[in-house]
Amino acid sequence: MRRLIMWNLVTLDGYFEGPESWSIDWHDVAWGDELEQFSLEQLASADLILFGRVTYEGMAAYWSNAEGAVAEQMNSIPKVVFSRTLEQATWNNTRLVKDEAEKEVALLKEQPGKDILLFGSANLASTLMRHGLIDEYRLGVAPIVLGGGNPLFKPSPDRMQMTLIEARPFSTGCVLLRYQPAATA
Repeated sequence: MRRLIMWNLVTLDGYFEGPESWSIDWHDVAWGDELEQFSLEQLASADLILFGRVTYEGMAAYWSNAEGAVAEQMNSIPKVVFSRTLEQATWNNTRLVKDEAEKEVALLKEQPGKDILLFGSANLASTLMRHGLIDEYRLGVAPIVLGGGNPLFKPSPDRMQMTLIEARPFSTGCVLLRYQPAATA
């Protein structure tokens, strides 16, 4: 069975974007050679990326015009965007799914292949978390406090215990944290 891995950069105070949608200029404080290398390795270990609509639109706008090794991988890897409002997905190798995400992701995990990555997409992540579909949480904690914004983890009536499987500091001050739900660790 394929693994679903959620990846996000977050601030010390738990935000994955600022108060405005797609306000992520703070990513620059975490970015560097080590995070770029990690990004390339992570993309090479996967053969599919999942997005919610808002993250998809921001990623498509950015990566479609970017250059370099990460851009090449982002533009070539197959992608799925989950949205009930998006009319079409025009970014290279993207399929639009309007049905219930948890059912589609469960089916995708049963197919043969490499890891599946989930980038950004806090609302989609929340849905997949509730259904126990995320196998690993990878967070790049950036050395910055925004003081407000959009939290990565949405309120939930359920508590989820995690097991740390790796903590790796980078020279920029960013710390990579890898967790699994305690039941699967």
